[in-house]
Amino acid sequence: MASPFKKTKLGNGITLVTVPMKETASATILVFYPVGSRHESPELAGGSHFVEHLMFKGTRRRPDTTHISRELDAVGSEYNAFTSKDHTGYYVKVASEHLPMAADMLADMLSESLFDATEMEREKGVIIEEIRMYEDNPMMQLDDVFEEALFPGSTLGRNIAGTVETMTAMKREDVIRYRDMFYRPGKATVIVAGKLPSNVMTLVKKTFGAIKDTKAPKAKPFAKFVVTPALGNGPEAKVKFKETEQVHLAVGYPAYGYGDKRLPALSMLAVILGGNMSSRLFIQVRERRGLCYYIRTSLARFEDVGAFMVSAGLKKDKLDEGVKSILEEIAKLRDRGVEAEELARAKEYLKGKTVLSLEETSEVADWYGRQQLFLGKMETPAEKMRKIDAVTAAEVLKVAKDVLRHGRLRLAVIGPFKDAARFDKLIK
Repeated sequence: MASPFKKTKLGNGITLVTVPMKETASATILVFYPVGSRHESPELAGGSHFVEHLMFKGTRRRPDTTHISRELDAVGSEYNAFTSKDHTGYYVKVASEHLPMAADMLADMLSESLFDATEMEREKGVIIEEIRMYEDNPMMQLDDVFEEALFPGSTLGRNIAGTVETMTAMKREDVIRYRDMFYRPGKATVIVAGKLPSNVMTLVKKTFGAIKDTKAPKAKPFAKFVVTPALGNGPEAKVKFKETEQVHLAVGYPAYGYGDKRLPALSMLAVILGGNMSSRLFIQVRERRGLCYYIRTSLARFEDVGAFMVSAGLKKDKLDEGVKSILEEIAKLRDRGVEAEELARAKEYLKGKTVLSLEETSEVADWYGRQQLFLGKMETPAEKMRKIDAVTAAEVLKVAKDVLRHGRLRLAVIGPFKDAARFDKLIK
């Protein structure tokens, strides 16, 4: 299968990736910057997320958020932004004839946003309410508690939105200085996917290609997380007290970062253990024992490390049985490996999900953009399919023994408990 993408370096340093898709009438333009919460100083905790919000608050040509939203809403576009631990993204998805407006809009927002002092103070209040919303919702907060336990002493364990205290104290000049260090053309990756006009290169050069460098000082590299032998001295539990009717917990381990050759086998492991409604955990913990409503596995990947996590909402009076059941299924997989039939099913599941997701121009843009951002190179869906097909049961077992080490296990719990000791005993 021929590579469907084209990569170009613009004169100002922006990396442009174009992905034409014939069987669609829409187009998505997505812009990635390699900056997230792990790059922040303690005083600027939440700064990356704050910058993301402020990019929608007005430019010189579009002086407030109403001008921006009305122009985007007028053509029925889908638009949003997101901040992660290590990257921030902005996108607009439109009917392809409106791509010139979308490109102009994003380029304007990302290079000419005003960061008006009054707007900044108002938006602090919005983000503080967002923080409180997460704190009120255990399912939404669970990842933060787990990653704090899994990545001790690292900015990877920090809440992306920061805290009420850091948001309240954040100064305009510090936020602008932080923005200018990272929002530079040489750091940006622009992806345009979908039904592309013949002049797409001219269009992007006219908008994004005209962005000038900020000339700010270079950002200091973040501290990489190292899985030291001390991390194997666990397992350990972390508890966050909250009066809930359901106990939300996460069990997990440090795993592999972007580009690791073992990721296809690890993805297979995640699917078989808890990736769908026919997975081992779903069948054993929910269907046969009725201990939970939701239970699932997930993988997080960063430049230097990753996270393998099982999350579940369990009955309070059956909590111990639920935790033991989860650990039993993990141990079985780690010790005995997988059957040929379930490995074959997992391969087809992953391939099918990939095919379905890549029918959307926004997903295609995300697919190529993340690869370029973190790896500097891209593989096509067909190339990924071949890697999935090549995974063997022996490779899955090897990865299971490497990742699912009991000494590295971390358990995060949100529920009506104040003492982690009972959970430490439960997982020893």
